[in-house]
Amino acid sequence: MVLNERGRPLEPVELRAACADADALMAFMTERIDGAFLSNCTRLKVVAGALKGYDNIDVPACSRQGVAVTIVPDLLTEPTAELTIGLMIALCRNMRAAEAHLRGGDFTGWRPRFYGRSLNGSTVGVLGAGRVGQAVLNALGGFRCERLYADEIALPGEQEAALGASRCDLVDLRRGADFLVLALPLTERTHGLVDRAFLSDMKPGAFLINPARGSLVDEPAVADALARGALAGYAADVFAMEDWAQPDRPREINENLRNSPKTVLTPHIGSAVGDVRRAIEWSAAESIATALRGEIPETAVNAAMLARSPIRSAVSGGAREASS
Repeated sequence: MVLNERGRPLEPVELRAACADADALMAFMTERIDGAFLSNCTRLKVVAGALKGYDNIDVPACSRQGVAVTIVPDLLTEPTAELTIGLMIALCRNMRAAEAHLRGGDFTGWRPRFYGRSLNGSTVGVLGAGRVGQAVLNALGGFRCERLYADEIALPGEQEAALGASRCDLVDLRRGADFLVLALPLTERTHGLVDRAFLSDMKPGAFLINPARGSLVDEPAVADALARGALAGYAADVFAMEDWAQPDRPREINENLRNSPKTVLTPHIGSAVGDVRRAIEWSAAESIATALRGEIPETAVNAAMLARSPIRSAVSGGAREASS
């Protein structure tokens, strides 16, 4: 077994070298798995993502070469939704500025400062009704707020009722939401979805929260909307610089966004809960064991393709795994 113990993601050339004769790879979002990578790793049978979103993995290329691609579909859901609620409250209650005021030694007792707004009585819109979107809607049940969602596929009526949510179209969602939460995967269609036109059509003074993928938004456009007062605040746990599969990704967080006093930014800690991370890695390891037996793991996103083009022949012994 080869472990990455360098305290940083492996560079592409380092990852290819580590996986040159590996049978399995446990991958994270920092790795780019594409056809060029696979052509250098001819023994590879499974890429087990310790992740939920897999836009950094070329699934069709893996399928063509008989490589299973597995994910961890649900273990990241609840902690991500939990953090999302925390980001919303920190943003609308001015917690960042208030804490800086206190830590700066200026606090001498109560003063009428740092007035914000409450989730109670607000309209919260969730863009995307997958697992994370549903978990956010469910978590909002503890607040007296109207819950809306927009998704191409409507949830069953009984599920909407259980979540206390109503479906609307995207235009009504962005024009009506006081808080707009992004809960979409990063795809060609969603890349840069929240651009200047989208932001200009949002409710004036709304809050935007992004726990999903950084490249869903045009970060400079968000910074500009904050500076103009069109957006009241932006909270994010993800950034475009992290989307390694995007060839034109920025190499750092937009400076104006990072320096805006109207932001709450966290360093991708959505699933950073000790027992959750252990469970995620255990799930990925189980997928590796299943694939190396020549079976298709339940968590394989390319199971249908592999049924027609089976996993590369499993080794009889001495399997070598790499973990990035």
